[in-house]
Amino acid sequence: MRKSGWLVITGLLLTVICVSGVSAQSLEGKVIEHRLENGLTFLLYERHQAPIVACHIYVNVGSANDRLGETGIAHITEHIAFKGTPTIGTTNYEAEKQLLDKLDELWQQIDQERQKGDKADQQKLEQLQREFEQTQQNAAQYVVSEAYSKIMEENGAVGLNASTSRDETQYFVSLPANRLELWMMLEADRLAHTVPREFYKEREVILEERRMRTDAAPVGTLIEQFLATAFIAHPYGFPGIGWASDIENLTIHQLMEFFEAYYAPQNMVIAIVGDIDPDNVIRMAEKYFGVLPARSSDPRIRTVEPQQPGERRVQVEWDANPYLVIGYHRPSVNHEDDLVFDVISFLLSSGRTSQLYKHLVEEQQIAIHVQTIVAFPGKKYPTLFMVIGVPLAPHTIEELEAALFAELEKLKTESVDEQELQKVINNVEAGFINSLSSNSGLAAQLTFAQSVYGDWRSIEKQVEQIKQITAEDIMRVARTYFTKQNRTVAWLVNKNVE
Repeated sequence: MRKSGWLVITGLLLTVICVSGVSAQSLEGKVIEHRLENGLTFLLYERHQAPIVACHIYVNVGSANDRLGETGIAHITEHIAFKGTPTIGTTNYEAEKQLLDKLDELWQQIDQERQKGDKADQQKLEQLQREFEQTQQNAAQYVVSEAYSKIMEENGAVGLNASTSRDETQYFVSLPANRLELWMMLEADRLAHTVPREFYKEREVILEERRMRTDAAPVGTLIEQFLATAFIAHPYGFPGIGWASDIENLTIHQLMEFFEAYYAPQNMVIAIVGDIDPDNVIRMAEKYFGVLPARSSDPRIRTVEPQQPGERRVQVEWDANPYLVIGYHRPSVNHEDDLVFDVISFLLSSGRTSQLYKHLVEEQQIAIHVQTIVAFPGKKYPTLFMVIGVPLAPHTIEELEAALFAELEKLKTESVDEQELQKVINNVEAGFINSLSSNSGLAAQLTFAQSVYGDWRSIEKQVEQIKQITAEDIMRVARTYFTKQNRTVAWLVNKNVE
């Protein structure tokens, strides 16, 4: 499945429901929570403005759950989820299944021979590879390409897609209200009977994706090296797409093992928002999803990144323009300081009136681009507050770095004007209100809150918390986290410039 970018707002700040007359305080009486006996949670919200519904599945597992040697497994699992089942995506599953089993056997033989290194029988390898390719072609004749997607789109679905981040895997779509039962039937079927067809073909697709976005991309390579430097223990340091050597050696057995371990009902939350009759939706949920077997699943990552003992630096040389990335370790979104980082990020880099843009782009003209990212690469676990900059020639990356450090130091000693702070809070509030104006936006936030905060009701609590942030909080957080010892700096430098 080809993926579009998917941004889930990091701290739920002011996720206020005030669209079409629904106020923040009325959410408690509007959301219906229903948990099946197998542990799968449904969150339902009625909106009858149009005969459409948004469906959002949040699987509480992401690429941070990949194991060393199997990096990329969460990502490829998401891709394979669109390949169908024994009844969807094939013209003859019985015949196809025999070929899929043979493919897996051939790959294991190829892998075993390759493991011999210099002693590998090259003639045998070539023969196995030819047989593998022929079997793959034979299996392809039974494949109905994009069958799941075509069924949904033929029934009026829009925005059908998925995404895998470090923290979660999400599947989402909007469709006519009278097609909701079709969606439920198809989703429950693929959760219960996913078939890893075209696995080896998809593995090559992901390898090519990695080559384009990372290996052949200077900034992609820089970010990968930056994260590997910033995290020495926690899997946030792994590339989300996976290391190339891991991807090319992933197996169907590993994928199905991952799927069974993490795609368990109690590890998923489904939100359905729109023109619905909740009682009818619950009936359908019980009918289609209630048959999924309960399985033990524990997606928690117990590895804790140790406190950084000093500044870390990494440099990537490329025939490209310079690029600067600075990261400071910060707590997860469940920490009391989380919302303060959102306000700091808005102050520093949101729009042309932000501090970094005014001071470094307009006044000093030392940069052509400055940006902050409030939580990267994840948010469920302690993560990074990032600052990115691109110097404007003839200014150097050293000059831009010094200027950015100076701006961060100001946060520690200069109190933010109360009027400016209130304006930031108002703007953040407006942005979050807008993020919930659509059915899909609300569905995404409900599943996020339930999965990460443990309760969708935490959405409303963010409203009051953000209003309590003071200028003193901003200075305190800046002093605590924006220190030399706590930072990692990455430079992209032009290898042809001395």
